[in-house]
Amino acid sequence: MPETPAYLRIAGDLRTAILSGDLAPDTKLPSETKLMGQYGVSRTVVKWALSVLKGDGLVVGRRGSGTFVRSVPRLVRHSHGRGQRTQTGPTSPFARDAEHAGQEGTWRHESHRVTADADVARRLDIRAGDPVMATRYVFTAGGQPIQLSHSWEPLAVTGGTSVEWPEGGAAVGVVARMDAIGVRVDETVERITARPAIEVEAQELQLPLRGQFVFVIQRTYYAAGRPVETADITIPGDRYELVYRFPID
Repeated sequence: MPETPAYLRIAGDLRTAILSGDLAPDTKLPSETKLMGQYGVSRTVVKWALSVLKGDGLVVGRRGSGTFVRSVPRLVRHSHGRGQRTQTGPTSPFARDAEHAGQEGTWRHESHRVTADADVARRLDIRAGDPVMATRYVFTAGGQPIQLSHSWEPLAVTGGTSVEWPEGGAAVGVVARMDAIGVRVDETVERITARPAIEVEAQELQLPLRGQFVFVIQRTYYAAGRPVETADITIPGDRYELVYRFPID
C-alpha cells in the first residue's frame, strides 16, 4: 500500500484535533515553521495541508495573524415532520431552526411562473411543460448565508389562490400555505446526497472555491399521495447539523 502523502497526514492530524475539540473554535493553529519542524517537511507541504483544511471549511487564514479554527455556529435541522402544525412560533421550518439556535433567520427570494422540465414534471407527477411556480431562496442566519433552496409547485394546485406566490400571503412555509387553501400535507420525503459545491453555490454561500462539500436534500411534500411541492435544498456541511427522528413500531 502506498504511503500517505505528508500533506494529507498533517491535514488528517489537524482535522482530528479540530473535530475532537482539542483545537477549539478560534484557536490559532501551530505556525507553518513549527509544523515544518514537527513533521520534517518543507513549507510548501505545510501550505498544501492547510489548503486542504481551508477547503474543508475547518480553518481560515487571517492576514498577518496566522491560521485559525473556524468558529461557525451550526443550526440544527430537525426533520420527520419538524412539528410544523404543533409547535408554537414561526411556521417556517428554517425560521424555527434559526430561532432555536438563538439567531435571526432571514431570506431573500425570487419567484417566477415557468413550465416544468422533465425532471420537475417527474417529481411533481405532472407533464413536462405544465405550469409551475419556481422560487429560488437564499437563507441567512446571524448575517451569514447558510442555505439555498430551489422549489417548484404545480399551478394546478396553487394557481389563482391566495398562496400562488409563495411569499405573497400571510401564511409562511409549505404546510401552512397549503393548509390555508384546504390542501392537507400529510407526508414529506427527503433524499440526501453529498457532493462538492459547484461554483455558483460557493459564491452564493461564501464558500471556498475548491473542496467544500455540501448536503443536497431533494424534498417533496405530498397531500393524499399527490406531490404539491418539490425542492432542492443545498446546505454547507459545516453550518448545519441534520437530525432525523423516527418512530419505532
